[in-house]
Amino acid sequence: TSRKHYKGQEVSCCIKYFIFGFNIIFWLLGVAFLGIGLWAWNEKGVLSNLSSITDLGGFDPVWLFLVVGGVMFILGFAGCIGALRENTFLLKFFSVFLGIIFFLELTAGVLAFVFKDWIKDQLNFFINNNIRAYRDDIDLQNLIDFTQEYWECCGAFGADDWNLNIYFNCTESNPSREKCGVPFSCCTKDPAHFILVLQCRFFVDSEEQRTYIHVKGCVPQFEKWLQDNLTVVAGIFIGIALLQIFGICLAQNLVSDIEAVRASW
Repeated sequence: TSRKHYKGQEVSCCIKYFIFGFNIIFWLLGVAFLGIGLWAWNEKGVLSNLSSITDLGGFDPVWLFLVVGGVMFILGFAGCIGALRENTFLLKFFSVFLGIIFFLELTAGVLAFVFKDWIKDQLNFFINNNIRAYRDDIDLQNLIDFTQEYWECCGAFGADDWNLNIYFNCTESNPSREKCGVPFSCCTKDPAHFILVLQCRFFVDSEEQRTYIHVKGCVPQFEKWLQDNLTVVAGIFIGIALLQIFGICLAQNLVSDIEAVRASW
């Protein structure tokens, strides 16, 4: 009778191993992100001197790897062990944590749409703050250079924003060799003007500036890129949201199966 009774209530192996397989990939990615972040910190000497975390005036891109990696590690671990060991606590934690992330993403999306001007001002402040700290951290420098090259922009709203940086500042008292200049990532990539482009990092008059320096700021260029790729961006966010909802539903389904089997014992 016990065998017949057990057959009536079974934990779905398909759901169980699907959640396990999906989350072990997620967990391994989290480990990789954390590993990259910790390696970068070690290279910069942060792990040997934790007080140096507060030295950077701008945004340290390594934080992105550490936060994303940490969240992926926790979620992946809870999902893997919860599914494999049929642990309802870990599965509930997984689904609640995933639900909180989904809610935060949804809230951020709504607020970004409602407070577009405020977001634009904050983005301007964020970029200018990082312009000031451009030479303070190699990862930040590489991130700014990549952004300016990819979007063919310079500064938050224009090349003049680089006056905020102590090395590029155009004041008479500035002893820097880069005085009155901009980073090379602000330069246009025209092979026909290669020799002249080498000098593009120095501020010139507005007519010449249009030839050798990207005169558009990164904030308006980002807005333009967002408008041009709105369908792709929306598709990615919808895909991520559906994947999260799917994960929550599967985890809750598995919890229900486990609790039903335990209730039948």
